[in-house]
Amino acid sequence: MQAQLRVKKADGTVEEYLHTKVMGTISNALAMVDEADMYLAEQLAEVVTFYLYQNRNCRSVTSSEIFSIVKAVLTATGHDEAAIALSEYHFERRLRRSRVQVVSVDVRELADAELLSSGDEFGGKCRWDKSVIARNLVRKHGIGHQTSRVIASMVEEKVFRMGITQISASLIKQLVLGDTAAVLRAQEQLQTV
Repeated sequence: MQAQLRVKKADGTVEEYLHTKVMGTISNALAMVDEADMYLAEQLAEVVTFYLYQNRNCRSVTSSEIFSIVKAVLTATGHDEAAIALSEYHFERRLRRSRVQVVSVDVRELADAELLSSGDEFGGKCRWDKSVIARNLVRKHGIGHQTSRVIASMVEEKVFRMGITQISASLIKQLVLGDTAAVLRAQEQLQTV
């Protein structure tokens, strides 16, 4: 039996390799160019997983290496447009992350909202980083790593859909609380089935 492959994420965290994440990435890439085909996504994900396990001397890989292998598999199998769409999506996410700033303001009334919009005069700003949410959920609340990453991704998606470049720490907290409650409720429901 082979040892589980470990993936080093861009934020420095390490997690187990999940074949289903690769399958989801390929499926989404195919869907972006109107070629949605779950069977094909599953087959291509098998190729990626096989390659990773058969051609690695070590038991770890970076997420960017996996991303490159997925694009190579898409291109090699005639799905160039899906590979391009995946690259564009990845670039767009990085761009959005670089443009969103978190402002350390607890917005409770209009005066607080004015602080949020005060521009560069307010010093409590930092760049958006969803891994901060995941780390806090693990450290402060004892939520599992994988679950914390799911919640952080859900919050990030909401923030990006808002189309804003500055977000208050208090709004992030509310989004995290709402998504955490939803995920924990779903986990409880799955356990009772």
